Formats: sequence, C-alpha cells, structure tokens
Amino acid sequence: MEKIGFIGLGIMGKPMALHLLKAEYPVSVLEKNKASKELVAAGARSYPTPAAIAQDCDVVITMLPDSPEVIDVTTGQDGILKTIRKGSLFIDMSTIAPATAKRVYELMKEKGVEALDAPVSGGQAGAENGTLSIMTGGSEQAFQRALPIFQVMGKNVVHIGAPASGQMTKACNQMIVGMTIQAVAEAFTLARKAGVDLEKMREALLGGFAQSRILDLHGKRIIERNFQPGFKIKLHRKDMNIALAAGKEFSVPLYGTALVAEHMDGLIAQGKGNSDHSALALLIEHLAGL
Repeated sequence: MEKIGFIGLGIMGKPMALHLLKAEYPVSVLEKNKASKELVAAGARSYPTPAAIAQDCDVVITMLPDSPEVIDVTTGQDGILKTIRKGSLFIDMSTIAPATAKRVYELMKEKGVEALDAPVSGGQAGAENGTLSIMTGGSEQAFQRALPIFQVMGKNVVHIGAPASGQMTKACNQMIVGMTIQAVAEAFTLARKAGVDLEKMREALLGGFAQSRILDLHGKRIIERNFQPGFKIKLHRKDMNIALAAGKEFSVPLYGTALVAEHMDGLIAQGKGNSDHSALALLIEHLAGL
C-alpha cells in the first residue's frame, strides 16, 4: 500500500487520517500537537516538517484552513516542494480558491508530480463516519490512483474534471449550504415568534418538498440550541468569500451568497465566529426581537 503523508489534523483532518490508519495505510503526520500524538498512538509515524514527510511518502494529503496555509506548506522553507519525489501524488483536500489550486497544480507538475484538488463536504460527522462527499479536479489517471484512498474517507467520490474544478464545485456547494441554512433560520424564527411548535414543524417539513439534510441536522441544532461547531461560521465565511471572488471573476451576480456572507460577518463581529454555521439563526432571532 502507498505510504501517505497527512498534513492538517483539525476537526476534519484527524478523523480522515484515522480512517486511513484503520484501513492499514502507512500514515505519516507532523510532530505538532495533541492530535498528532493521538495519530502516532494509533500507528502513524511523525516527522518535524512537511519536507520530511514528502521525502518519505508516495502520496501527500493536505487538509488545511485556507489558501495561505496550503501555499506555505507546499512552497515554504521546509515545504513539500523541496523534497517531493517525481512520480508522487499530491492531494489537497482543503477548501481554497480555485486560482490557488491551479497554481499548486502547475508547481507540482514542474516537479513531475500529479496533483488533485479534492475538497470535501459532509462536515465533522461525515469525516468521522467516513461518508464525505469528495469532489475532485485533476487528471483521470491521478484520480484513479487516488480513488482507493478516497473510498476509505468518503462515500460519494466524483471526478469533476480539470484542475481546480473540484474547488469550484466546493464553492458552489458552500453557496447552497449557506443559503439553505439562512432559509431554515428565517423559517424557524418566523414559526417560533408565531408560537408554532418547531419540533412538529420540522417533522412535517421533513416529509415534504422542503426536506433536506440541512433542515434535518441544522434544524435540530437550532431547536436544541446546540451551536458547538461541526463547521465554524468563520470558515464558512471564508468559503463564501471564495465563491464571491469567483462570481466577480466570471461576472455572475451572487445576491443570496452576498447576503448570507454579510450575516456571517455580523455574527463574527459579535464574537460568534467559532460557533457552528447553524448559528445564523441567532442573528435572525436577534433581528426579530427574540
């Protein structure tokens, strides 16, 4: 089995790397934090730098917060590009700007390395259950090589097309998720203020045309007042900025996306940036006088 380096052991990355270990892949991680120690205890090897990991692995996966972190890990002083071997495979599973994904693809190509942009959807629960949706940009050959690895971490794995198409798909995904949470938040606030039983309303709506995973999962979060992060508002706001930048690049008006992004800004200004994105409901409730 190919030796895998996994860089980025956050809420999503740690369970994804653990799934690879359970599937008996040799996994290497950075010597960095508590999560790294947990991975090492589960059988991973640890290295001091991204360069050291790349030198000893066939496949390097990154799962990082944003474009600057991906650029730093790949091109920095002790970055992956310093040592990654010709014929290796680089997979970025972070959510970053499509332009950054294209840049990384070209840099890897110069080193004789195939690169895939493979952002995910499904949140913390999907990462922990190995049921993520993985949307991939890059060559068919690289995708087929990565497919057994993806199938360990995800359930719905799709090769979208050319480099950066995975990131563009993820940007569209985040637009839909954000605007759907907004719709659920507005509907639940209206119902709550009108004295409607939210549990019974959610049950009724889940049996009709309004049914969605967001109504199911985030509707439950809103009812239970559980805003512990599965996906933080500040990270979703970053993703909406990626979508808005793409809209500007391609001259596509994204009115709903812009509105939700502004509401996220409001919550971040209130110190709620680390809350789950379902906390959009808190802003609507506040504006409604609840």
